[in-house]
Amino acid sequence: MSLISAPRTAAKIAAASLFYLAALAGANPVFAEGLKPALDPLREGDMRKLVVHAEPRELRDTAFTDPDGAELDLTDDLGKVLLVNFWATWCAPCREEMPELNSLQKEMGGDSFEVVTIATGRNSLAGIKKFYAEEEIDALPIYLDGRSTLARATGVLGLPVTLILDQEGREVARLQGGAKWDSESAKAILRTVIDGPSG
Repeated sequence: MSLISAPRTAAKIAAASLFYLAALAGANPVFAEGLKPALDPLREGDMRKLVVHAEPRELRDTAFTDPDGAELDLTDDLGKVLLVNFWATWCAPCREEMPELNSLQKEMGGDSFEVVTIATGRNSLAGIKKFYAEEEIDALPIYLDGRSTLARATGVLGLPVTLILDQEGREVARLQGGAKWDSESAKAILRTVIDGPSG
Protein backbone atom coordinates (compact mmCIF):
# COMPACT_ATOMS: atom_id res chain seq x y z
CA MET A 1 0.00 0.00 0.00
CA SER A 2 1.24 3.49 -0.68
CA LEU A 3 0.21 4.98 2.66
CA ILE A 4 2.94 7.27 3.91
CA SER A 5 3.75 8.94 7.21
CA ALA A 6 5.03 12.24 5.82
CA PRO A 7 2.76 15.32 6.05
CA ARG A 8 0.59 15.94 3.03
CA THR A 9 2.40 18.10 0.50
CA ALA A 10 1.01 20.94 -1.60
CA ALA A 11 1.03 18.61 -4.59
CA LYS A 12 -1.12 16.07 -2.71
CA ILE A 13 -3.57 18.75 -1.70
CA ALA A 14 -3.79 19.99 -5.29
CA ALA A 15 -4.35 16.46 -6.59
CA ALA A 16 -7.08 15.85 -4.01
CA SER A 17 -8.73 19.15 -4.93
CA LEU A 18 -8.78 18.19 -8.60
CA PHE A 19 -10.37 14.86 -7.70
CA TYR A 20 -13.07 16.57 -5.63
CA LEU A 21 -13.83 18.97 -8.48
CA ALA A 22 -14.12 16.09 -10.95
CA ALA A 23 -16.52 14.31 -8.62
CA LEU A 24 -18.62 17.42 -8.19
CA ALA A 25 -18.72 17.86 -11.93
CA GLY A 26 -20.27 14.42 -12.26
CA ALA A 27 -17.25 12.65 -13.77
CA ASN A 28 -18.35 9.48 -12.00
CA PRO A 29 -22.15 9.26 -11.69
CA VAL A 30 -22.06 6.73 -8.86
CA PHE A 31 -21.02 9.47 -6.43
CA ALA A 32 -23.47 12.02 -7.77
CA GLU A 33 -26.43 9.64 -7.42
CA GLY A 34 -25.34 7.78 -4.30
CA LEU A 35 -24.09 4.22 -3.97
CA LYS A 36 -27.02 2.66 -2.12
CA PRO A 37 -29.29 2.03 -5.15
CA ALA A 38 -26.41 0.45 -7.05
CA LEU A 39 -25.08 -1.71 -4.22
CA ASP A 40 -28.22 -2.97 -2.50
CA PRO A 41 -29.17 -5.43 -5.30
CA LEU A 42 -25.66 -6.94 -5.19
CA ARG A 43 -25.83 -7.92 -1.52
CA GLU A 44 -26.06 -11.72 -1.29
CA GLY A 45 -24.97 -14.25 1.32
CA ASP A 46 -22.81 -12.65 4.01
CA MET A 47 -22.99 -9.36 2.15
CA ARG A 48 -26.61 -9.00 3.28
CA LYS A 49 -25.08 -7.74 6.54
CA LEU A 50 -23.39 -4.89 4.67
CA VAL A 51 -24.96 -1.55 5.61
CA VAL A 52 -24.71 0.88 2.69
CA HIS A 53 -25.06 4.50 3.78
CA ALA A 54 -27.47 6.77 1.94
CA GLU A 55 -24.71 9.42 1.93
CA PRO A 56 -20.94 8.96 2.34
CA ARG A 57 -19.68 9.68 5.86
CA GLU A 58 -16.59 11.71 6.62
CA LEU A 59 -14.17 10.08 9.06
CA ARG A 60 -13.07 12.18 12.04
CA ASP A 61 -9.79 10.48 12.91
CA THR A 62 -7.98 8.27 10.43
CA ALA A 63 -4.52 7.75 11.99
CA PHE A 64 -2.90 4.41 12.86
CA THR A 65 0.67 3.05 12.89
CA ASP A 66 2.94 0.59 11.16
CA PRO A 67 4.94 -1.97 13.21
CA ASP A 68 7.77 0.55 13.67
CA GLY A 69 5.42 3.10 15.23
CA ALA A 70 5.34 5.46 12.25
CA GLU A 71 1.99 7.20 11.96
CA LEU A 72 -0.09 6.57 8.85
CA ASP A 73 -3.41 8.01 7.74
CA LEU A 74 -6.25 6.53 5.70
CA THR A 75 -6.48 9.75 3.71
CA ASP A 76 -2.92 9.34 2.43
CA ASP A 77 -4.29 7.20 -0.40
CA LEU A 78 -7.03 9.38 -1.88
CA GLY A 79 -8.11 8.17 -5.29
CA LYS A 80 -8.13 4.50 -4.18
CA VAL A 81 -11.04 2.51 -2.73
CA LEU A 82 -10.06 0.95 0.61
CA LEU A 83 -11.52 -2.04 2.40
CA VAL A 84 -10.53 -1.32 6.01
CA ASN A 85 -10.77 -4.34 8.29
CA PHE A 86 -10.52 -3.98 12.08
CA TRP A 87 -9.44 -7.25 13.67
CA ALA A 88 -7.56 -8.83 16.59
CA THR A 89 -5.57 -12.01 17.09
CA TRP A 90 -7.89 -13.09 19.93
CA CYS A 91 -11.04 -12.70 17.79
CA ALA A 92 -12.08 -16.03 16.24
CA PRO A 93 -14.32 -14.58 13.47
CA CYS A 94 -11.50 -12.17 12.59
CA ARG A 95 -9.03 -15.02 12.18
CA GLU A 96 -11.50 -16.98 10.05
CA GLU A 97 -11.95 -14.21 7.47
CA MET A 98 -8.29 -13.19 7.15
CA PRO A 99 -7.42 -15.83 4.50
CA GLU A 100 -10.36 -14.58 2.42
CA LEU A 101 -9.22 -10.97 2.78
CA ASN A 102 -5.76 -12.15 1.72
CA SER A 103 -7.27 -13.81 -1.35
CA LEU A 104 -9.26 -10.66 -2.16
CA GLN A 105 -6.13 -8.50 -1.96
CA LYS A 106 -4.24 -10.87 -4.27
CA GLU A 107 -7.03 -10.76 -6.85
CA MET A 108 -8.12 -7.12 -6.73
CA GLY A 109 -5.37 -5.14 -4.99
CA GLY A 110 -3.63 -2.52 -7.09
CA ASP A 111 -3.78 1.11 -8.16
CA SER A 112 -7.54 1.44 -7.60
CA PHE A 113 -8.19 -0.84 -4.60
CA GLU A 114 -6.46 -2.01 -1.42
CA VAL A 115 -7.30 -4.16 1.60
CA VAL A 116 -6.09 -2.48 4.80
CA THR A 117 -6.04 -4.73 7.87
CA ILE A 118 -5.66 -2.93 11.21
CA ALA A 119 -5.16 -4.90 14.43
CA THR A 120 -6.93 -2.89 17.11
CA GLY A 121 -6.49 -3.12 20.86
CA ARG A 122 -3.97 -5.41 22.54
CA ASN A 123 -2.21 -7.46 19.88
CA SER A 124 1.45 -8.41 20.12
CA LEU A 125 3.44 -7.98 16.93
CA ALA A 126 4.95 -11.43 17.48
CA GLY A 127 1.46 -12.92 17.76
CA ILE A 128 0.33 -11.24 14.53
CA LYS A 129 3.40 -12.45 12.65
CA LYS A 130 2.92 -15.99 13.97
CA PHE A 131 -0.72 -15.99 12.88
CA TYR A 132 0.19 -14.64 9.42
CA ALA A 133 2.79 -17.39 9.02
CA GLU A 134 0.44 -20.16 10.20
CA GLU A 135 -2.36 -19.07 7.85
CA GLU A 136 -0.01 -18.11 4.98
CA ILE A 137 -1.24 -14.51 5.02
CA ASP A 138 1.22 -13.02 2.55
CA ALA A 139 -0.63 -10.15 0.85
CA LEU A 140 -2.00 -8.17 3.79
CA PRO A 141 -0.21 -5.41 5.69
CA ILE A 142 0.40 -5.36 9.42
CA TYR A 143 -1.01 -2.13 10.79
CA LEU A 144 -1.78 -1.33 14.41
CA ASP A 145 -4.30 0.68 16.42
CA GLY A 146 -2.90 -0.27 19.81
CA ARG A 147 -5.02 2.09 21.88
CA SER A 148 -8.12 1.58 19.72
CA THR A 149 -8.16 5.31 18.98
CA LEU A 150 -9.10 4.83 15.34
CA ALA A 151 -11.59 2.09 16.18
CA ARG A 152 -13.38 4.32 18.70
CA ALA A 153 -13.36 7.31 16.33
CA THR A 154 -15.02 5.24 13.62
CA GLY A 155 -17.62 3.69 15.94
CA VAL A 156 -16.20 0.17 16.04
CA LEU A 157 -17.94 -1.50 19.00
CA GLY A 158 -17.05 -5.14 18.33
CA LEU A 159 -14.81 -7.16 16.06
CA PRO A 160 -14.46 -7.75 13.23
CA VAL A 161 -15.76 -4.62 11.53
CA THR A 162 -15.02 -3.79 7.91
CA LEU A 163 -15.45 -0.39 6.28
CA ILE A 164 -15.54 0.44 2.58
CA LEU A 165 -14.02 3.85 1.90
CA ASP A 166 -14.52 5.63 -1.41
CA GLN A 167 -11.86 7.44 -3.43
CA GLU A 168 -12.36 10.54 -1.30
CA GLY A 169 -11.65 8.69 1.96
CA ARG A 170 -15.30 8.64 3.06
CA GLU A 171 -17.10 5.65 4.54
CA VAL A 172 -19.76 4.41 2.12
CA ALA A 173 -20.59 1.09 3.79
CA ARG A 174 -19.72 -1.11 6.77
CA LEU A 175 -20.17 -4.70 7.82
CA GLN A 176 -20.25 -5.91 11.43
CA GLY A 177 -19.00 -9.46 11.92
CA GLY A 178 -17.18 -11.93 9.73
CA ALA A 179 -17.90 -12.33 6.04
CA LYS A 180 -16.76 -14.12 2.87
CA TRP A 181 -14.84 -11.19 1.43
CA ASP A 182 -13.64 -13.19 -1.57
CA SER A 183 -17.20 -14.09 -2.61
CA GLU A 184 -18.60 -13.01 -5.97
CA SER A 185 -21.11 -10.75 -4.21
CA ALA A 186 -18.35 -8.96 -2.26
CA LYS A 187 -16.23 -8.52 -5.38
CA ALA A 188 -19.19 -7.20 -7.39
CA ILE A 189 -19.91 -4.66 -4.66
CA LEU A 190 -16.30 -3.50 -4.54
CA ARG A 191 -16.02 -3.25 -8.33
CA THR A 192 -19.14 -1.09 -8.36
CA VAL A 193 -17.61 1.27 -5.80
CA ILE A 194 -14.40 1.37 -7.85
CA ASP A 195 -15.92 1.72 -11.32
CA GLY A 196 -19.40 3.10 -10.78
CA PRO A 197 -22.69 1.27 -11.53
CA SER A 198 -22.14 1.38 -15.29
CA GLY A 199 -18.46 0.34 -15.05
